[in-house]
Amino acid sequence: MLVSQKKTVLIVDDDRMNLKFAEHMLSSTYDVVMANSYEEALDYLSKELPALALLDVHMPGKNGFELLAEIRKIKHCNELPVVFLTADSDRETEVRVFREGALDYIQKPLVPEVVLERIKRILSLRELQVNLESEVERRTEELEESRRKLQVLSLQVVKTLASAIDAKDRYTNGHSSRVAKYSKEIARRAGKPVEFQDEIYFIALLHDIGKIGIPDNILNKNSKLTDEEYETIKQHPSIGVEILKNITEMPKIEIGAHYHHERFDGKGYPEGLAGYGIPEIGRIIAVADAYDAMTSRRSYRSALPQETVRSEIVRGRGQQFDPDFADIMLQMIDEDVNYTMRDDGLA
Repeated sequence: MLVSQKKTVLIVDDDRMNLKFAEHMLSSTYDVVMANSYEEALDYLSKELPALALLDVHMPGKNGFELLAEIRKIKHCNELPVVFLTADSDRETEVRVFREGALDYIQKPLVPEVVLERIKRILSLRELQVNLESEVERRTEELEESRRKLQVLSLQVVKTLASAIDAKDRYTNGHSSRVAKYSKEIARRAGKPVEFQDEIYFIALLHDIGKIGIPDNILNKNSKLTDEEYETIKQHPSIGVEILKNITEMPKIEIGAHYHHERFDGKGYPEGLAGYGIPEIGRIIAVADAYDAMTSRRSYRSALPQETVRSEIVRGRGQQFDPDFADIMLQMIDEDVNYTMRDDGLA
């Protein structure tokens, strides 16, 4: 129900003389609708929405306060500006007027100049409020659209960066994208909110960004790494943190890079954290990363068979991996009867 283009004022009073006086006083400025009873007022308001309602406090049967309570139950009238008319001058009535949700009250006997000025002021404030609400809504929609576009752009940039990371190692093409998909699915099956699922996907895309700082001859070495080379490889989580830590708009973005090589038994790196001391995002990505690493061809070995991968995850449950997230990964493997999870990114 929309507010009429004309400013209509509803007057509710059981005294017809009062109604006629009020109509005469307002009719040159407003369209006036008169209601002589509680029921007549509600009948009109069930169909129409005036710009403002003037309610007499004292009426036979139900009073003006009770009428206002019923008016607020009508959906399109829940913000209707209401002003009470009363001959009472006691403090209790004055307090109750505002407590019940009226915007103002006018003392009887009515003085035309006072009534007109009060109504004009209230309607001006109401119009300002409506305009402000409309402007806030418009600005909010614009900000939401800008946020959505920025999110899409950010994801595109991150995916491009992830592809660049994977390109450093010719054996891990698509690794970051697959780990992100597995991580999101583990989070979904673990009952995490959609916001968390989207967040971990974004974070997992950059879990290996630190490999940018590792020499290609070490990443792509065909033979076993020396102890010194392995120590160099182990630097990539710390390098990743250094790259990502200053992105203040996304303070969690470095978690995946930092903690995906931590182990549940505390024997991982770079911090040697254990159990639930490892951030949850890191614990999820660790399982997803290990699964994709084992099912990918490496410079020094072929991809492992699915049954071997499953056995390794079972063996690492509670040692290398959080047992809960390992169980979810095992469930995904068991459902992947056609061995398409790696190709599709999901079971």
